[in-house]
Amino acid sequence: MKKIINTSKAPAALGPYSQAVEVNGTLYISGQIPFVPETMTLVSDDVKAQTKQSLENLKAILDEAGYAFKDVVKATCFIKNMDDFGAINEVYNEYLGEVKPARACVEVARLPKDVKVEIELIAVK
Repeated sequence: MKKIINTSKAPAALGPYSQAVEVNGTLYISGQIPFVPETMTLVSDDVKAQTKQSLENLKAILDEAGYAFKDVVKATCFIKNMDDFGAINEVYNEYLGEVKPARACVEVARLPKDVKVEIELIAVK
């Protein structure tokens, strides 16, 4: 059975999609950009601050669904500039370093609202 997950502790969807969908013990979380949920504004221009906010938004959705970072099996990072890879990894490691999920990290031409990073996750119980 499909269950839609939504929380006010993460930014509202910017389009016709759900923050997350749970199906048969698997949680698919839509890409989270570094917006502050309360204001729907960019947290900072700094890539580390943006990475942290994106991960905090993901944490809020995981929490709402009853999951944790330890349940994450796959992450996808979309980044504006591969030169930021090291800085993004520093922050990412604080949240998922011990979990070590499968991951892809790709440089993209443009992200929503011209942010520097967007991260999506898949978690399994």
